[in-house]
Amino acid sequence: MPRDDSIDEAVDATRRTRLASERTELAWWRTGLTAMAVAYAVGRVVPELEGRTTRWPYVAGGIAFAVYGVAVMLYGSYRNRAVQQALVAGKFPEQPRIAHGAIALGGIALGLLTVVLVAID
Repeated sequence: MPRDDSIDEAVDATRRTRLASERTELAWWRTGLTAMAVAYAVGRVVPELEGRTTRWPYVAGGIAFAVYGVAVMLYGSYRNRAVQQALVAGKFPEQPRIAHGAIALGGIALGLLTVVLVAID
């Protein structure tokens, strides 16, 4: 019986896409976990090391990094699920621009917040 190479290529492409989506989800999770580690450092460790009596700016910054980390992890999981569902349906998932924009703006805001925390030192 002759082999249909086009079917094999489609199956292989789907498999690669699924694996790539899983790797991407893990990257989002690593980013989220890193943001949470930064949250702890900014909110707890830095004020202790500095011996600061005014802690609230650092605590607020730590909370902001933690919220960002959770949001990034949630988005990564959502995105992976959307890709998996689209593959089953034979479609390509659209990227929600608003989510990407929010994540980018959140990262920029946290970067600027870090600059402010360093500057007030």
